[in-house]
Formats: sequence, structure tokens, C-alpha cells
Amino acid sequence: MRVDEFDFDLPQERIALRPAVPRDAARMLCVTGDRIEDAGVRDLPRRLRKGDCLIFNDTKVIPAQLEGVRRTFKGGEARIGATLHKRVDLRRWQAFIRNAKRLAPGDRIEFGAAVTAIAEQRLSDGSFILAFEGSEPVEILLERAGRMPLPPYIASKRETDAQDRSDYQTMFAQKDGAVAAPTASLHFTPELMDALAAAGIGSETLTLHVGAGTFLPVKVDDTDDHVMHSEWGCIDADTAARLNAVRANGGRLIAVGTTVLRLLESAGQDDRTIAPFEGDTAIFITPGYRFRAIDGLMTNFHLPKSTLFMLVSALMGLDVMKAAYAHAIESEYRFYSYGDSSLLIPDRA
Repeated sequence: MRVDEFDFDLPQERIALRPAVPRDAARMLCVTGDRIEDAGVRDLPRRLRKGDCLIFNDTKVIPAQLEGVRRTFKGGEARIGATLHKRVDLRRWQAFIRNAKRLAPGDRIEFGAAVTAIAEQRLSDGSFILAFEGSEPVEILLERAGRMPLPPYIASKRETDAQDRSDYQTMFAQKDGAVAAPTASLHFTPELMDALAAAGIGSETLTLHVGAGTFLPVKVDDTDDHVMHSEWGCIDADTAARLNAVRANGGRLIAVGTTVLRLLESAGQDDRTIAPFEGDTAIFITPGYRFRAIDGLMTNFHLPKSTLFMLVSALMGLDVMKAAYAHAIESEYRFYSYGDSSLLIPDRA
């Protein structure tokens, strides 16, 4: 399909720069089949059925945005920005580089706070492998020198501050490794989880470390030509068995966020069961895809022409999603990472 089929006009004032307070006070647009209704996140227990299960991502965002100076053995220097994308091993990360034309393999980058890295290799997509020097764990180095990697559509409008350290982290965050938050889960609070449990709605967690590729624009004209960046995820055998039991007992599997959906679909089988999974996934879901693992999705509102708007259009239909987004814009819903939510349930569920 042509990428411009997924375009729409979004007024800049609809982009949320801070989350709702409290988190579960956000609005929620419910799309069931082609029916569109306004609701709130706190209505979620009444919008689901007893026996359904919400699946969350327990990844934890690390301070993966770094600013530094390139040093060469000849004494040259240049300002370099690095956004970590994916861990390679204990000391090496793949990173997207700002001012990459001024960086060459072998250069040292000084990030301040006694944190340095060597640019080991330039990859085919223009990113670099950075090897962090020293013996301290890289996580400690990042806490010292890094900052929270807010999406460009927020970071371009205001400075990252101390409040983002908590705002841009979900209540489920346990496992270090993400460079972007699984933002659909930002709406959840202990009180909402208690209300869901009281309504007989279950919950499970899995792990997908969200990479910086989630912020990259689609630069091709046709979806067939787009190459997704891979991300690492894990669904253990016990979790897979419990999820399969939910469906066997008549419950629905509702992914909280596109990261959860992408990992579940990577593990989905033709008989609609979910297998254990550990490894990289670069799944790219566009209209025409046959869903094998999930029955619904709770997600925030996405960018025009983004892979995530393509994903929700695959789930609900492009015309339905364009109508839903037009309604959301007219009704002044708040968009993107710190914005409002939507609950998408296709007719087949």
C-alpha cells in the first residue's frame, strides 16, 4: 500500500506535552467494529468482560539519550548526539547518531561524567555500535550521563526535566532495556488494577525492550519497501500457557500497547495459540495481516503515516481508523505518548 494512504492532518495543539493527572483520568476512545464511543480509562472494567486478560509490557526505560563530544587521535572534535537503540552485549549498544557524518569507526565520544564510548562500527542503516569504556555497568554510566529519551514531538517543544523520570515510566516497569516507554500502560494505576481484578479481568506481563526505531519516520512511498528495526522480546513458557488457558476458557486477550501486540503476534501460531518466545522481532503489520494472537488492543493515538497507525488500521480497517481519528481530533483528544487512550475491539472478537 502507498504510505500516503495513512496520512491525516493533526493540529499541533492536540499533541500532549504532559500526562493526565492522575494517570487514569485520561480519556479513552472506544472503537468496537465500526462503532465509535467516548469514554474514560476508568471505564475499562465495564468495557471488558469477566474472563478477559490484559497483557502488559514490563520493560523499563533507561536514560538512553546522550550528548557528547567526538575526539579523534588527530585532536579534532565535534558535537555528537546518541540515542541508544538495542543492546548488543554487556558493554556494546547499537545507537542512532546525530551528526553521524562527523563520526568514524575508532573515534572516542566523551559524554561527560567520566562516561566515554568508542564508535566501533557503522552499520548499513547509518547507526553505530558503541562500546562503552571502563568496568562499571553501562546502566550506571547511563544514570550518570544520560537523560530520558522523550519522543521528538515532545522533546522539540520543551526540555526534558526531572518529572519525566517518573512520568515516562509505567507502574509495571521491572526490566531495564527500553529506550521508549510502552505508553499505553502509562494510564494504569494501582486503583484501576484493583477495579479490573474485582471485575474478573486478569493480567499478565511479558517483555519487549522498545528501541529507538519506534521514533523513526517511514521514508519510503510504499509499505512493501519499509524495513523495520528489530527489538528483543520474551514470553516465557508459563506465561504462554496461562494466555492460552484464557482463550480456551472463552476469554479475550487484550494487548496493552502495540509493543505487546507485536510480540504476541510474533509468537502466535496458526491455530491461534501462543508459543514461548525469546529473541528479536521485526514484525511489520499492515492491512491484510491475519491476526493470530490478540483479540483487542488498548493504545494511544499515533502519528500520521507511522508504522503504528498502519498497525491499528490493519486491526480495525483503514476507513474505521480514519473516522475514529477524525472524531478524536474534533473532540479534542490528546495525542501521542503522554496523550489519551483508545480501546480497539474488532468485530471478530
